Amino acid sequence: MMLQSQSSTPFIDAVFQTYLAALIRGDSSRCLAIVKELIDAQIDIRDLYTQLFQSSLYQVGRLWEQNKISVAREHLATAITDRAMHLAYPRLFADPPSGRKRAVVSCAANEMHQIGGKMVADILELNHWDTHFLGANTPPIQLLTHIGEESTSLVALSLSVYFNMPSLLQTITLIHDTYPGMQIIVGGQAFLHGGLEAVQSFEAVTYFSGIAEMEAHIGKGIE
Repeated sequence: MMLQSQSSTPFIDAVFQTYLAALIRGDSSRCLAIVKELIDAQIDIRDLYTQLFQSSLYQVGRLWEQNKISVAREHLATAITDRAMHLAYPRLFADPPSGRKRAVVSCAANEMHQIGGKMVADILELNHWDTHFLGANTPPIQLLTHIGEESTSLVALSLSVYFNMPSLLQTITLIHDTYPGMQIIVGGQAFLHGGLEAVQSFEAVTYFSGIAEMEAHIGKGIE
């Protein structure tokens, strides 16, 4: 579920190109230093995620699609971003989870791109949800078991590759049949290529293209 970026933030724009250049050449030290400086300056975590992490990965993805960088370099950029996200965790997880609603976030079966789903899990944490992120390629049956074990109020499913749409639809069907009325949200780059009508045919399933839209709909995850 890679979410679309929100309004431009000048402070981010001033360092974006430097960060992007470091990300593309695989300079993790420089990338992490930039992110640490932003966090120390008390940048809004939403801006950090949408204007720096997400926007830079979109740029990397476009370069890969244009055969201007290798898949290895694209994977390296994703790995560096994953490391950089951890620098924000002291602020994200500052509040104890007591009294929060539980959200389970997962990638669809066969989906190996997990960074978008991880960003969604983190933003839900920022909105006071107690979030379990299950990562890439979660088998549907195991996902169903975990949902039942954890008194889940919300399931978020991420899909980056359009060819995995059947797996996503199968997972939604299983959740819908096993836990009628379960609130499900979906998103990701795959929906740029189609599949939205199929997802919206299910009850209690909502597609979000951006963080602001998701936050306005979901609200605070507090009992």
